[in-house]
This record gives sequence, C-alpha cells and structure tokens, in this order.
Amino acid sequence: MSVFLHGLATALPPYCLTQSEVRERAGIIFGGKYPQFDRLSKSFATAGIDRRYSVVPIDWFSQDHGWVDRNVAFMAGAKAMFLDAANAALLDAGWRSDEVDVVVTVSSTGIATPTLEAQVFGEMGFRDDITRVPLFGLGCAGGVTGLSVAQTLARGQAGAKVLLVVIETCSLSFRADRLQKADIIATALFGDGSAAACLCSERPSGRATVEFGQGYQKIWPDTLAIMGWDVDEAGFGVVFDRSIPAFVTAEFAGATQGALDSAKLSHEQIDRYVCHPGGAKVVEAIEGALHLPQGSLDAERDTLRAAGNMSAPTVIFVMKAVLDAGQTGQMMSCALGPGFTASYLPFHVTAEAA
Repeated sequence: MSVFLHGLATALPPYCLTQSEVRERAGIIFGGKYPQFDRLSKSFATAGIDRRYSVVPIDWFSQDHGWVDRNVAFMAGAKAMFLDAANAALLDAGWRSDEVDVVVTVSSTGIATPTLEAQVFGEMGFRDDITRVPLFGLGCAGGVTGLSVAQTLARGQAGAKVLLVVIETCSLSFRADRLQKADIIATALFGDGSAAACLCSERPSGRATVEFGQGYQKIWPDTLAIMGWDVDEAGFGVVFDRSIPAFVTAEFAGATQGALDSAKLSHEQIDRYVCHPGGAKVVEAIEGALHLPQGSLDAERDTLRAAGNMSAPTVIFVMKAVLDAGQTGQMMSCALGPGFTASYLPFHVTAEAA
C-alpha cells in the first residue's frame, strides 16, 4: 500500500534572536567565568546562522533556571507551536481535525505527561477515539523517524488519516552553570521550531504527489556519548561531541548505502538528498561523504541560516523548501541523532498534472 503526503507546514515561536545578539549575550554570561569563551566564540561566526527563534525572550537566558521553570516554558511554547503547525498542515491538506485518526508527536526537549497531543486535545478538536503515538528521545533524527513511523501507521490501515507533529524547544536547555565546550557550541547552533505533516494511503489531488517509501535506520554500537542529554538537578545538559563531522565523513556513506539497498535504489537514482543540517561543518561533511557537488545542499544551508538547528523539525523545514521550489524526482531524507543513529526515508515527487 502506498502512502502519500497530503499537507505540510512549519511554524516558529515568537522571539527572533539574531546571531549577533546571541553572541553578545553569551559573551556577557560566559565571558567573565569561562576563559575559553573568546576562542570558542568563533563558532558563532562560522555556524552559518543569521538568526534563530525562541519560545522565550533573550533576557530569559540571563537568569538562573531549574527544571520547573524550564518545563513551564516548554509546555507553553510547545503547545503554542503544536497548534500553529498542526492547524496549518491540516489546512494545507484540506482536512478537519476531527477527521484525524492517528497523531504522532515527536519531541525531546521537555517533559509532558499527558503528552502534548493530549494537552492541546480540546483546542485542536480531535475525536476522543484518536490514536496517540508520542515519541521521545530521538533528538535530531526525530523528523525523519517521525515521518517513517507516520507512514508505517498510514500504510497499515487503508484510508487512515495520520497527523505528524514535530516540536523542539532547544533554547530552553541553555546552561551557563556547567562551563563545558558543548554548551558554547549549542548556544551558537540551536533554536526552536515545529513542523507538521498529514499522511494517508489515499492519493491526493490538486497538488504534486509525494509518495513515501519504507524508512531505514542504522545505529552504531558504543556511540552513546556522541549526542544526547545529561540530566541533573538544573535540567537537560547537551551532549554534543566534536567528532560529529569526522564521524559523518567516515561513516555516513556506508549507512546511506544501506538505506539505498533497503529501498532497492542506487546513489545515481537519487535526484536530491534532503538532509538535516546539523551545522555548517556537518553539511559540508555530508556533501563530501556522498560525493555531492560542494554547495548542492542549498536548502539545508538556507534553513540553517534562517532558523538555526531546531533539532528534529529542521529536516522537515528543508523538505518543505525543496517541495516549494518545485523540485521533483526520487529523493532520500536523512538525519543523524542520538544513539548514535542515522535515519532515512525515501520519497518520490511527481509534479501536479497540468
């Protein structure tokens, strides 16, 4: 059974933070107590980011925060972005919220129990027999894995309408107390955002046809320390190893070949790789590993420049940019996340018939 994309949308929180003001504020916070800050602050200029968006204003970051107020901010910001992204995707699909049979929610940057789709149940107007599938802990791989899970659920039930919502509030994990290099790099890279997609086994009409294949994942043993969260009394603390670009260079091509083999495709058949832009160096490493022309991942760089690394939803921002540009053909979405894991989902785009 084939599964098709019926609607796609992205949403950003209200506070726009330019890279220059983030750098300035980080200098005020870190500069007096972290001797290596001046050297590491070059990351702000080389990250390939002009601005990010946050669920909280920039003054929030100059104050001390623990679990309670971090998670209060997560709940408020994530609920608002859920509503914005989900309603926009439903509008794009021409679906009513009470027609949705399954909702898949992806987030790794806050704790909500009941989970986010239950938190917004009344405002969304979901049916009371909707199937809820929350996914936590996938990090930057969550956008591709979420799409893969959503298409598997749509494939398993003919005609079922599946809504995927991916939300991250990376900014709330900002830590000025640990004084670790990873915290400086995270401050230079991460922002907040959300994305949503509507999937169904029924073929859509009046739009380009996006047909999904079967997802594929690769996990490497003994790599838990590359990416993830440390958890302590103050909240989440980012684990972000400097080896990621080198790891991509060494390992990504082999993992991608496994995904291509699983989909019965060859590298030559892929018209466009749609990648999660983890950072400027990671994008360069992906191009090198896959022998792509330098600069070919332009939508990835544009997304990074305009909104930073939002973790899981970022690859869906890239997908939307590629589709909005009218690109067609065989594509492969891919993202790397904690585990350490590579997640892939092939999809084919056919232009709308004239």
